[in-house]
Amino acid sequence: MAGVFLCRQIIDNSLYNQKNCYDYAELNQIQHGMLNVDEWKRQISVIIYEKINTLDLSKTDENALRNTLEVELNTLIDKVDGEVRDTNSRSIIGWVKQSFINVFVSADDIKKDVPKYADVIIREMEASRTKDQIRGMLKRQIESYSKKIFSTQDTSHIKRILIETGSSDVTTAREKLGKEISSKSAQIGADTAALIILCIIPFALIGIRRRPLTSTHNALLVSLLLILLTAGVTTPMINLEAKITKLSFMLMGHSIHFENQELYFQSKSILDVFWVLIKHEDIVMKFVGALVVTFSIIFPFAKILSSLGYYYNYRGARQNRLVTFFALKSGKWSMADVLVIAIFMAYVGSNGIISNALGMFRSASSTLNVLTTNGTSLQPGYYLFLAYTLLAMFMPAFLQRRSKPEEMVDSLLQKKPEPAAH
Repeated sequence: MAGVFLCRQIIDNSLYNQKNCYDYAELNQIQHGMLNVDEWKRQISVIIYEKINTLDLSKTDENALRNTLEVELNTLIDKVDGEVRDTNSRSIIGWVKQSFINVFVSADDIKKDVPKYADVIIREMEASRTKDQIRGMLKRQIESYSKKIFSTQDTSHIKRILIETGSSDVTTAREKLGKEISSKSAQIGADTAALIILCIIPFALIGIRRRPLTSTHNALLVSLLLILLTAGVTTPMINLEAKITKLSFMLMGHSIHFENQELYFQSKSILDVFWVLIKHEDIVMKFVGALVVTFSIIFPFAKILSSLGYYYNYRGARQNRLVTFFALKSGKWSMADVLVIAIFMAYVGSNGIISNALGMFRSASSTLNVLTTNGTSLQPGYYLFLAYTLLAMFMPAFLQRRSKPEEMVDSLLQKKPEPAAH
């Protein structure tokens, strides 16, 4: 009963935690952060607004502005003088006006006062009222541009997660899911360890005693194998995760930063892998899916059922070649051990590939401060399936144990009668 309870609890919590992990990864997906126009707009707008609020002229800026104003004013004076002369040259009245202007007005005399005009303009710009007007104008212009730039990404998943977690924003939802995932993971780990130990103890005791299996012992061992197999194939075996923990760089003296940007996340059990493969359009993928379910689920369950039939010799099951094959000889054909090794090698390979790719990303630019994380890890489902695979190897030896009376009967049956003398 304890094994059944732990199995049910592990499966329920694992599936619940798997969904939460996918939701958490969705909230942190890079397309909602670094690749999101709205997020860039938010961070850059904060910097620009701060620059506008602290708008002020330093001595260096004032000298540069004065030089620019003087050049522009001199150019303006020359341009106005040229246009007036051109207009007045087209008529007699204009000629008279120009003659009067030449006597009383000199463009060179006006240019002499250009530095004074520039000082007046600068003082006016430094006035509080003028600065407020400039700031307001700049902010309105930035807001106008911001409204023209918007993201077209689908946020329906984000809204669903916010509703399910009862959160008003993404940050709150992240915190809630993170705490829930951490709590459930600890509980799943403890339950998994307890279940594996609970299964190992009976196998170890029966193996040490070296006595024939009783009906109670056989039923217990078969039940424990069934529990381990069920939990192993229905719960996640491996999590593949790659994310940018932190990325930052300086822009206009301010830091632009992004945190926990999820690049890739997958959490799969054997059943999940089977459904993904069997739904694939490629016939080869469907064939691989059929092989996965055959050698990881059908063969092991057939082995367990055959062990029961062989032990109780139900309807002469011991004389049935198929039952005998699955009960005693299918170990080297079930490939459950091969699957365990394959999953472990996939973990090692994926871990190396992801780590290498993230390392290249970190060293791509010296101007970026990048911290990456490889979250690839084996999950409880792997250890449960591994425990099943190892313990199932002992069942054929246990089933073939005989009591002394049974051994004597078998010995007599195997002896051939001597031919009668003539």
